[in-house]
Amino acid sequence: MEYRILGKTGLKISHMGFGGIPIQRIDAAGTAQLMRWLSEKGVNYIDTARGYTVSEEYLGQALEGIREKFVIATKSMARTKEAMAADIDISLRNLRTDYIDLYQIHNATPADVEKIIAPGGALEALQEAKAAGKIGHIGITAHSAKTFELALEMDWVETVMFPYNIVETQGQELIRKCAEKNIGFIAMKPLAGGAIEDATLALRFLCANEDVTVVIPGMAEIKEAEQNLAAVENTSPLTQEELASMDAIRKDLGTHFCRRCNYCAPCTAGISIPAVFLMEGYLSRYGLADWAKARYEGMEKTASDCIECGVCETRCPYQLPIREMMKSVAQKFGK
Repeated sequence: MEYRILGKTGLKISHMGFGGIPIQRIDAAGTAQLMRWLSEKGVNYIDTARGYTVSEEYLGQALEGIREKFVIATKSMARTKEAMAADIDISLRNLRTDYIDLYQIHNATPADVEKIIAPGGALEALQEAKAAGKIGHIGITAHSAKTFELALEMDWVETVMFPYNIVETQGQELIRKCAEKNIGFIAMKPLAGGAIEDATLALRFLCANEDVTVVIPGMAEIKEAEQNLAAVENTSPLTQEELASMDAIRKDLGTHFCRRCNYCAPCTAGISIPAVFLMEGYLSRYGLADWAKARYEGMEKTASDCIECGVCETRCPYQLPIREMMKSVAQKFGK
C-alpha cells in the first residue's frame, strides 16, 4: 500500500480510502467484515458523514478494537456554531471514539461559506472542538468550483474534497493549487456517481495525477474493494488503449452528464439544477432510492418546478438538454 501525507494535517493515509455512502445498503455485520479486510490490506482512511444515515453508527460498531488503525473523516451540513457543535458530539457518539481525525464542512456553497465564517458560524464550533481535542483537523467539501477557490484562500482549511474523475475535470487547476499550498486533496465521485462503469479505469485515471492525495471510492462489498485496491496499486503509466477508452467515456457521457460546474445558474425558477441531477444519480446509480428521495423532497425547488425557459441551456458549456433532463428527473421522483 502506498501512503501519502494529507497536506498540512500531517496525517499519513493510504492512497486509496474508503467512501462510506454505500454502507447504507448493507448491515452492521457486513460493515465490520469490510473494515477488518481493509485493515488487513493497509487501507486506513475512512470517509463518512452525518447525512449518510446509518454510516457513522455502523462504522463505530465495526471499528471497536481497531480504531487506532484508521484515520476517520466525517462531515456535517451544519452552518451555525450551535448546530455544528451538536453534530460533532453526535459523530463522536456514533463512531464510538473520543476524537475524529478530520471534520469537514459538507457541501458548502459560496453563500454558505459566508455564514460558516461569520460570528456564530460553524467554523467557531470546529475551532473550539479542535482546541478541546475532539477533532484533529478541519476541511471542507464542495461541488462548486467557486467554493473550491474560496477554500484555497482560507488559512483554516487543511483539506478540500471535490468531484474529480474522467468526465469531471473542472477542478484540475485548483487541485494543482491545493498541492502548491500543502492542502490535502480528497477526490470524491471517482466513478462520477456510478456513471462510469469501469472502476479500474476510473481509479487509474485519478492515481495518474500526483496532486491527488487520496481517492475514496464507495464500497459495500469486499469484491469491490479488491478490484479498487488492485487498480490503485497498479502504478504503471496509462496505456494508449486506456487513454482511448477514457476519451470514449467522455464522448458518451458528455451528451447527458452534469458536471456540477454551476454555470447554468441562476435558474429562473430558483432550482438548484446540479443538486437535482446529483440526487437523480444517487437514485439511479447508487441504489440509494429512499435516501435520495428524502433529500430530493427536502429541496425548496425540484425538477417539476422547471418552467422550460431554456436560459440554463444557453449557459451550459456542455450543451446539455437540461429541460428534457429535468422532465426525466421529475418523472423518476414523481415530483
